[in-house]
Amino acid sequence: MSPGASLRVAFTHIPRQLWAGGYNYQSNLFAALDRFRPGEIAPVLFAGTDGDDADLAPIAAIPGVEIVQSAAFTGSRGLLAALALGLDRGAAAEFRAHQIDAVFQSRRFFGWRLPYPAVIWFPDFQHRRLPELFPVLARWRREAGFRIQIASGRTVMLSSESAHRDFRKYYPGAKNEVRVVRFATQPSPAFLTANPATIVAQYRLPEKYFYLPNQFYTHKNHQVVVDALTILAQRGFDTVVCASGSTEDRRERGYFDQVMGQVKTRGLEKRFIHLGMIPLSHVYALLRACTGLINPSRSEGWSTTVEEAKSFGVPMILSDLDVHREQAVGTASYFGTDDPATLADHLMRVSRDSGAPLIRSLVPGHDDRVAAFAADFAKTLRHAIQASPR
Repeated sequence: MSPGASLRVAFTHIPRQLWAGGYNYQSNLFAALDRFRPGEIAPVLFAGTDGDDADLAPIAAIPGVEIVQSAAFTGSRGLLAALALGLDRGAAAEFRAHQIDAVFQSRRFFGWRLPYPAVIWFPDFQHRRLPELFPVLARWRREAGFRIQIASGRTVMLSSESAHRDFRKYYPGAKNEVRVVRFATQPSPAFLTANPATIVAQYRLPEKYFYLPNQFYTHKNHQVVVDALTILAQRGFDTVVCASGSTEDRRERGYFDQVMGQVKTRGLEKRFIHLGMIPLSHVYALLRACTGLINPSRSEGWSTTVEEAKSFGVPMILSDLDVHREQAVGTASYFGTDDPATLADHLMRVSRDSGAPLIRSLVPGHDDRVAAFAADFAKTLRHAIQASPR
């Protein structure tokens, strides 16, 4: 790397269908770096040859981002060599061919012998906080992956002080340098072109509705929302929750059908409406027009949906997690993850207090948070490079 040149940093593609939060995280990071740290970091996104063009095209449209599709990143190819021999040779060869300076390592381990400075991102420690949600083999495989990466001695990046406390609790012997980088979202202008009123009408939603844009993973806890709607129906209060996102949880197949079965059995089909996977432009349109955002999750590292709601000043009703309180900074209403009655109370109050429907724009001061995110990320990368013996 020549003096003054951009740092070429390798990222691996996170399919939106598999993990929408991770996909959105990287998209927002790339946009923030382009806007607030232009010319400092050049993201190079490596994807498999089976990468979905619908996923990759919006990222490729972000200025400064380079997309590389290679068989070395298809599936879990190279993982066995990374574990047994300490190096995913295929990935390392691609990094060398594309003149990579550093690697951002998330959900993919390239081996402790990887000859590049690297930052390890642990979004959360859900398998330790909620072990009952993981099959035994999946939990131990994830834990082994975490421990192997920690043992590599590389810089660890976390998204919240809550996650930092978890890291110190679960891995007290870890000597890694740890950096907390709180992310903030910056929606691409391309995602804000859809007319919210048109999108609301397209999905036949009422003027007032609450939005729950969480994937149907078990820990996302949609059940407590269904229980709250049941209570509201018994009170004779009519409100609608609109949900969107993937319906597949590979750890507990059938969870979506189980929840939607409850919706049907309780006669809540007009109160709990699931739209499936929808375009990101529609997600932002529904967020901007909704009465409030709900996040009932049992575990979060730093919620993408909460960040997106903060960006537009959307009222938030959140599960009472330490990280939600850290993230919302007193601007939300909270309920216990197994307390549908309190959630029902909040839904009634926010709905009654909401006034006429409105379309929200980005809040003042939003740029400051996004700029800080980009600066902290760049600083973490620079530190990791300076501290690396590679």
